[in-house]
Amino acid sequence: MNIKPLADRVLILPTPAEEVTAAGIIIPDSAKEKPLRGTVIATGNGTKDEEMVIEKDDEVLYGKYAGTEIEIEGTKYLIMRQSDVLAVIER
Repeated sequence: MNIKPLADRVLILPTPAEEVTAAGIIIPDSAKEKPLRGTVIATGNGTKDEEMVIEKDDEVLYGKYAGTEIEIEGTKYLIMRQSDVLAVIER
């Protein structure tokens, strides 16, 4: 299934939360922090007032409560406005 976000929205695949600490302790699902970074899967075209500066495959940071969680074919994604993305991680 192909999803194409509209206007200034981006589709993000969140990076999975860590399940084991450095000391080898397993973290239960209820105690895991919501991930705050992910990979951009698709972007809209932007709006006439705001150019789309985020690109597919960018790794990004976003706010803790940003976006709407959606599930497509068993995989959870976030869809949010470009303005909800805090930063692009450059490597």
